[in-house]
Amino acid sequence: MEERAQGVLLRWYPLTETSLIVHWLTRELGKLKTVAKGARRLKSNLHGKLDLFFEADFTFHRSRRTDLHALREIRLQQPHLALRKDLGCYLQASYFVALIDATTEPELPLPGAFELLSEALRQLPVQAVNPVSVLAFEARWLGLSGYQPDLSDRLLSEGSRQILERSTSLEWESLTHLKLSLPQEAELNHFLRSCILRNFGFVPVSRNLAWPG
Repeated sequence: MEERAQGVLLRWYPLTETSLIVHWLTRELGKLKTVAKGARRLKSNLHGKLDLFFEADFTFHRSRRTDLHALREIRLQQPHLALRKDLGCYLQASYFVALIDATTEPELPLPGAFELLSEALRQLPVQAVNPVSVLAFEARWLGLSGYQPDLSDRLLSEGSRQILERSTSLEWESLTHLKLSLPQEAELNHFLRSCILRNFGFVPVSRNLAWPG
C-alpha cells in the first residue's frame, strides 16, 4: 500500500545509471530514505522534480526489509530556487540540510524539525546573509534534538547570552534585528560549534563556509 508524506529533499546520489537514492526530511516520519527508480530518464514522471532543497508532497511504497523505500509520485510544492541565486544563501542552506541529514536517524519523527527547515529555506533569500541565521538555526536544532544550549554557561558574556536567547524566540523574519559585534560573533561561533561537537560527536565541514566573513 502506498503512503504519503511531505518533505524537503536533503540529499540525493546515483544508485544506478537511471536511478537515485533520495533523503528527505518529512513532516510525518522524520528522515526518510527513498529510491527513485528511473528518475534519471528523461521520460520518467520523476525527472526534474528531485534536487537539493526541493519541497514536495510524495507517495512511496514501504519496504518490508530495509529502510530504503520506493518513491512513486511527486507533487513539487516549492523548489526554493532563490537559494541558488546567492552564494551565501546557498552555502547556509546547504549547511542546514547537511547538519540535519548527519544528525538524524531514519524514520525517527522529530516534532518541529520539518517546520524549522522549511521556514529557514524560505527566509534565507529575503534577508541579508548574516551569521545570526546560522546561530539561530543551530540553537533551534540543538533544542529540537534534546540538547538545548546552556544559557547559564559562564563562557558566555551577558550580551551574547541575550542574543542567543532571542535568536530562539523571535520569528525568523525578525532575526535581522539582532546585531552582533565581532567579539560576540566569534564567541557565539565557538560556543555553538562546541555544543554541536559535544552532543553529536562531529561538526559538518560545510559549517566553515556557512558563517559569513
